[in-house]
Amino acid sequence: MATWRTALPLLLVAALVTVEDMISTPSCEISGQAGGDSSHPDGLKVMMVADLLLQGSDAGFADVYFRDLFISKFFKKSFERFKPDMLLVLGDISARGSELTKSKWSTVLQQFESMLGSFVGLPLHIVLGDRDVGKCNKLDEKLVSQIASHLPELDSAGCSAFEIGDVSFVSLNAVALLCSNNALRLSVEKAIERGSVDLRTQMKDATGEAAEPNAERARFSFIPWRDNDMASGSGPVLLLHFPLHRKIRSNSGMIKVVEEDLWRDISEDLRSSEDRDVDLGPCEFKHTLPLNATEYIFQALKPRMVFSAHAHRFCDHEHSDGTREVTIPAMTWAARGKPGFVVVTFGQNKAVTVNQCSVATESQLHCFLY
Repeated sequence: MATWRTALPLLLVAALVTVEDMISTPSCEISGQAGGDSSHPDGLKVMMVADLLLQGSDAGFADVYFRDLFISKFFKKSFERFKPDMLLVLGDISARGSELTKSKWSTVLQQFESMLGSFVGLPLHIVLGDRDVGKCNKLDEKLVSQIASHLPELDSAGCSAFEIGDVSFVSLNAVALLCSNNALRLSVEKAIERGSVDLRTQMKDATGEAAEPNAERARFSFIPWRDNDMASGSGPVLLLHFPLHRKIRSNSGMIKVVEEDLWRDISEDLRSSEDRDVDLGPCEFKHTLPLNATEYIFQALKPRMVFSAHAHRFCDHEHSDGTREVTIPAMTWAARGKPGFVVVTFGQNKAVTVNQCSVATESQLHCFLY
């Protein structure tokens, strides 16, 4: 009897460690079909998260000693399981970034770094979201430039183009594309045009032919841009916070277009997560880029694949031209949903495998703790 009493605390500790390990291990499944060989050992493996909504120095006790602790465990388990080559954050790393001072922004980045653990040292790219830089009526060019200067690879407009291995990426400040009256929009359009020129140059170098399409003025753009007659999927992997415009199928089976007009000041539209996308399907979102902006991006960049966020839930969608767009779920309990992320493997012959992963809900953690 005395032996059992002595061993009982050790058994309880072992049980708690086992349960904690189970809870902090993400559950993953492959989404969609992967063509080609995405299991090649030289394939690029990228972990993508979004909408962390970190509070920085304003984080409360529960954030620091509960939520951040378990998110850190999720990162560690994910690193051990997938061994990614890169980490991408698709916007809204901060809950109130547009309202923070420079010193408070630094505490958000410090909070994020403390959560990364094994990920520290990996290539990192962070896309700007609306909570990071503000809504249309508060979008400030100087603020965006200041925030972007502290994030890897971003230019003053919050855009970037980079390569990891043999995979090319373009990331855009999608917030600026939502707002008609801001100086940043022109800078983002120029970034899109640079990507289009790079794509045509690469194709010209590959084929030895000069393909100079007719120049025309787009309905969307402030600047002249050129038609791109390259095939869909020829361009880079596109990263942005807001999903692209899409067509959806109604209950009657008819195809309809989501007509959410965001080509205006959307200060009253970007609400908190609990009242967005109510009663909509898994890939039907209220907040997307306008149709003309989406067409402009497709025409100019011919993206190989698109990754977006903001909706706080997972979606694997195919656009009418065959372009695949994956929307990343929120990696936070503040969104009142099930936190999650994706791990994407870019293999040979443009093969892509998307692992959709989810982690325990906050209520499940409460049950474990209490």
